[in-house]
Amino acid sequence: MELTDLLQQAHNGDSQAFNRVVPLVYDELTRIAGSQRRRHSKSDPLQTTGLVHEAFLRIARTVPECENRSHFYGIASRVMRQVLIDSARSRLAAKRGSGLEDPLVECSAQFVTNDQKFFALHQALDRLLAQSPLKGRLIELRFFVGLTAEESADALALSVHTVRRELRLAQAWLRRELQAA
Repeated sequence: MELTDLLQQAHNGDSQAFNRVVPLVYDELTRIAGSQRRRHSKSDPLQTTGLVHEAFLRIARTVPECENRSHFYGIASRVMRQVLIDSARSRLAAKRGSGLEDPLVECSAQFVTNDQKFFALHQALDRLLAQSPLKGRLIELRFFVGLTAEESADALALSVHTVRRELRLAQAWLRRELQAA
């Protein structure tokens, strides 16, 4: 049975179908998780395997409707990014005393951690997705899923030229947003 069919059955409530999906996508999700961890803080205690498992747990709660394999990997990548963001938020909250006022926090703002950079990237990407869903999706597919321009073009039914142009514009927009932050 094809992955798309299994995902559709899982979306419709068949837990056995989701159990059959896991071995089919595990290696690719591990590759995506490793890629995301390399882009994220090296100090994150969440290992690649833990990231994949946490993503599976979140996806299994409400299996999304997926058009195809690429769409599923895009959704899984977004879920992994959210797991990493949640982890970064909790570490940043712990560093700040979990809401307790500390007069030194403002003084330490000049020292930006990798978690803060990752969180800033997440916020900028959310703004890009709201402003231009296509550009945001292309950034996710390229840098979080690891698809090439050709693979992204196939997944989104666009020309490779359009994908490359929109991706360049999206990267420039993100660079400008992150420098302003």
